[in-house]
Amino acid sequence: MNQRIKVLAIQAGAGEWGDSVIPAMMNIEKFAELIIGECIRLCDQVDVVGADECIDNIKEHFEVEE
Repeated sequence: MNQRIKVLAIQAGAGEWGDSVIPAMMNIEKFAELIIGECIRLCDQVDVVGADECIDNIKEHFEVEE
């Protein structure tokens, strides 16, 4: 599993067992919000024309306010 995905899953309430993640208690909505937030931050780090539009499109598509 991707280490960043594992960290986000744990932040959303998943348990850890060695190198594995146990998603039984994970808040799936929180997990999705964390992933969306990561995508927005990545777009924000790009210094190209259209980065702001990318961020706005992600927010609009997922109906997220950050």
